[in-house]
Amino acid sequence: MQGASLPLRMATLLTGLLECIGFAGVLFGWASLVFVFKTEHYFESLCEPNATLMGNATGPADCSAQDEQFSLIFTVASFMNNFMTFPTGFIFDRFKTTVTRLLAIFLYTSATLIIAFTSADSAMLLFLAMPMLTVGGILFLITNLQVGNLFGRHRSTIITLYNGAFDSSSAVFLIIKLLYEWDVDLRSSFIFISVCSAWHVGRTFLLMPRGHIPYPLPPNYNYGLCSRDGPREEGKTATESQKLEPQSKESLSPKEEISGPGQPQEPRSFWSCVFSRRYGWHLVWLSVIQLWHYLFIGTFNSLLTILARGDKALVSTYTNAFAITQFFGVLCAPWNGLLMDRLKQKYQKEARRKGSPASASVVALSSAVPSLALTSLLCLGFALCASVPVLPLQYVTFILQVVSRSFLYGGNAAFLTLAFPSEHFGKLFGLVMALSAVVSLLQFPIFTLSKGPLKNDPFYVNVMLVLLTLLTFVHPFLVHRECRRQDRPQEVA
Repeated sequence: MQGASLPLRMATLLTGLLECIGFAGVLFGWASLVFVFKTEHYFESLCEPNATLMGNATGPADCSAQDEQFSLIFTVASFMNNFMTFPTGFIFDRFKTTVTRLLAIFLYTSATLIIAFTSADSAMLLFLAMPMLTVGGILFLITNLQVGNLFGRHRSTIITLYNGAFDSSSAVFLIIKLLYEWDVDLRSSFIFISVCSAWHVGRTFLLMPRGHIPYPLPPNYNYGLCSRDGPREEGKTATESQKLEPQSKESLSPKEEISGPGQPQEPRSFWSCVFSRRYGWHLVWLSVIQLWHYLFIGTFNSLLTILARGDKALVSTYTNAFAITQFFGVLCAPWNGLLMDRLKQKYQKEARRKGSPASASVVALSSAVPSLALTSLLCLGFALCASVPVLPLQYVTFILQVVSRSFLYGGNAAFLTLAFPSEHFGKLFGLVMALSAVVSLLQFPIFTLSKGPLKNDPFYVNVMLVLLTLLTFVHPFLVHRECRRQDRPQEVA
């Protein structure tokens, strides 16, 4: 293998996978942490006693205001998780890997220390800590996605694997919850996570590039401790390697595939990508499916409390079951990338067999269509199950949710790498996440509407959201039609 040795590449891949599983997406285990916070009496002063009709007796306390506070924290944190990827995408593109990771480490460590030293009296600090935690986590993910460039034709599989690891990290809060039930206090758990920052620092300087990992990978490429190429020389090295070695069809970048071998390559500007119909519908696809997932996670504890009729033990059991299923996201996500890689190779072989190399220009987009459609279908199934107020059915909801979510984020990152120029990936990824974050803010007014005017009956809201989910099928249809339109003139010729 050319460039970095296989052991070094595998060390980078495996340690990055461990980093994403252990730290990157812990926010989405929020339901487990809320259970602990409630046990620790966070925001309990917002609960009001319910007077019953029998004398002066009081029923269970009305904790709607407490639930709203936790929902608001999750809304703000999940919004920042997505919205801040746009400016941090610019930071990653401009200042490269080392600076971005040091910023991530600072934010993440500060957040875990704040959570470690909060109490019921200082619970408002969670509004500061949780957004910092999520921004640091998404920066870990962004800097690790480029590791896929080290593995050439398997790049989409690696990208989706990392996104699956990001999803699985939500199980970390389940571990904290279980440790809490075994008398390990919250402070000790988060101090331990803070100490793990030494791991991030070591990996930043030993196994990660100072700049970016280029694609296609140039020969004799070094990074991390072995790197002697500064950021300025990285582009020069990649350019020289492209002059020295002809590229196979499999190693062409998305931009070059779309241009075709016999056509002039016109570089696409960032804004031309942003205002394209392809990008716009991808934004709709991501925003609607993501809104379902955020709304479900943010209101999960409240939903379970209603379905379990306030049985705390039952709520704890279902919370654990949900968190355990989240861990399997790392096993689900690679299937999406593997599907895309296999289809891409299949279409390339068919194009060469037809003797029409130009038809390979639509390979990257064609391989993404089944992934987009399957993700929409999984979300529709998840949405329908989540809308039925039957507690045992929620086990099916958990499974569909984790598979759908792992396909969503892995497919999102992989589609952007296939459909747009790689030099704009950081900005395009950040922008689509930022704009979808604005849509995700709807989760709090939806929660308030369900708790208030609808009196804990979200039926009409769910029907509206299910109908909205059907709109996501437009995106794969349009991508498929675009591929057919680009390929048809070549077949006629």
